[in-house]
Amino acid sequence: IIYDIGCQWCIHFSEHVDNCQGLFLPENREVLTAVGKFHLSAHKLPCFARFSLNFVEGAGQVDGEILETL
Repeated sequence: IIYDIGCQWCIHFSEHVDNCQGLFLPENREVLTAVGKFHLSAHKLPCFARFSLNFVEGAGQVDGEILETL
């Protein structure tokens, strides 16, 4: 999931899913969180290595900012 504040949003994601009757994630499903390249530059340095699309296997050269460019 690519989100501008994914580094903060993912902290309690599984708790929110568990507490919501309308949401369900299959067991052993890994949810990868990334921050779009434009927004990542405004984040703290530790966010870069953990949430950069440059390090997400299979992400290719996507910038994660498609909604802002429409």
